[in-house]
Amino acid sequence: MMNATAFGIPVLVALIGAALYRAGMPLAAATWLGAWVILLGFYHGYFLGRLNHWSGLPKMRDVPIGFAGWRRPMDKLARFMRLESEERAELSDELEQLRAAVDRLPDGLMLLDRFNHVEWANVTARDLHSVFGNRRPVHHFLNQPEFIDYLDAGQYAASLRLALPNRPGRTFEIRLHASDDAKKLLIIRDITDQARLDTMRSDFVANVSHEIRTPITVIGGFAETMLELDLDPDERRRHLESIAKHSRTMQRLVEDLLTLSSLESAIDKPADESIALEPLCDSLIADAGALSGGRHTIESSIPPGLRLLGVSSEIESAIRNLLSNAVRYTPEGGRISLEWLEQRGRGAISVVDTGIGIPADHLPRLTERFYRVDRARSRVTGGTGLGLAIVKHIANRHGAELLIESRAGKGSRFSLRFGAGRIIRPESAPQAPASGPEGAAQGVR
Repeated sequence: MMNATAFGIPVLVALIGAALYRAGMPLAAATWLGAWVILLGFYHGYFLGRLNHWSGLPKMRDVPIGFAGWRRPMDKLARFMRLESEERAELSDELEQLRAAVDRLPDGLMLLDRFNHVEWANVTARDLHSVFGNRRPVHHFLNQPEFIDYLDAGQYAASLRLALPNRPGRTFEIRLHASDDAKKLLIIRDITDQARLDTMRSDFVANVSHEIRTPITVIGGFAETMLELDLDPDERRRHLESIAKHSRTMQRLVEDLLTLSSLESAIDKPADESIALEPLCDSLIADAGALSGGRHTIESSIPPGLRLLGVSSEIESAIRNLLSNAVRYTPEGGRISLEWLEQRGRGAISVVDTGIGIPADHLPRLTERFYRVDRARSRVTGGTGLGLAIVKHIANRHGAELLIESRAGKGSRFSLRFGAGRIIRPESAPQAPASGPEGAAQGVR
C-alpha cells in the first residue's frame, strides 16, 4: 500500500501537469511541476540530512522515523540496527564470560605481537609479573637472561624452566606458541609440585640403585672368590654367610618397596576389623627378641582385652617396623618396651628404647624414603630406609598420627596415636590420667 501511494502521487502530479498543458496553460503546468520538484527535493533532502546526522554516531542515536517513501527503508534500517545491537550485546557477554574464565585460569597467559610487545595479559600473568598497560615490551616484566635467550632463539618446541624473583621457592615453566600472523601466546605455569615430584622420583631411583648396588657387589665378589679360589671350609662358610646376609638385605628392600608401593597406590583401604592388640604385640615382641638375639631387654605392657579397629596386616607391619628399628639402633644391654598410653579418649601404641637417639634437626625428615641420620651405621644394621615411610603411610590410612620424640644419646619414643573411634576397651581396663606431668613425661601430647 505504501509503495502504491509513493508511486501514485507522482503519477497524479504528472497527470495534473499534462491536463494544465492541454488546457492551454503551459506556464501553469511548468509552475506546477517545478513546485512539485522543489517540494520533492526538500522532502528527500530533509530525510537525507537526518540520515547523515544519524550516521555520525549510529551507536548513540536512534534511526530517524520516516514517512511516505522513506518509512519502509527507515523501518528496515531500524530493525537491522536493533538486531545488530542485540547480537553485539550477546557477543560482548560471551567475550566477557570467556575473559572471566581465562582470568580464573591458574596459568598466566600473555599475547605478544610480532615485536614481542604485550597486547593482552590475564589476571594471573599480571599478578605474577606486574604487567600493566599494553604495547609494552615483554622483557620489561620478564627480564631473566635465560628467558631473553629463549625468546630470541625462537625454538618454541622446547619449554623453559625458571624461578621468578617475586615468587621465591617456586618453579615455573614457560612455553611460547606462535601463530600464523606472527603473534605469540606466552604461557606461564607453576610446576613446583611437578618439579618436586620429578626430583623425588629421580632421587628414589638413585637411592634404590644405590641400596641394591652394595649387596649385589658384595654377593658377586664373594661368589667369584669362591669360584676362583680353593678355600678352606671356615672361609667358605664365612663367605656364604655374607652372601646370605646381603641376600636378606635385598629381600627386605624389595619387600619394603612392594609394601610402600601398595600403600601409595591403593585407592580404597580394606575393611576394618577388630584387632586383639595383646596377642598381636606378644607375637611381635617374640620376633623382635629373635632379631635381638638376647642382646636387649624387650617387654610389652599392652592391657589384656584391648582391641583396635583397623587393618590387621597394616597395623602389624607398622609395629614390626618400629620394633625392628629399636632393635637395630639400641646398643647391647639396652631396654625396649612396647606400651599402650591413653589420654582424653585417644590411645597410642608406643615403642620406647634406650638407644642412640636422634638429633633434633633430623626429626622432621625421618619419614622420608631412604632418609638416614647415619648412612654408614644404617648399612651395618641392615635397615632399608623405608620403614618409617611405611609406618607414616599406615598411620595416615588409619587417621592416626606418628609422633616421634628423641634426644641424641638418650633414646627415642615412636608412637602411633589413634582416635577414640578406633579403640575398643575392655570394661575393666584402667585409663591413664587425662593430664598432668606423668602423662606428659610418657609422651602422649
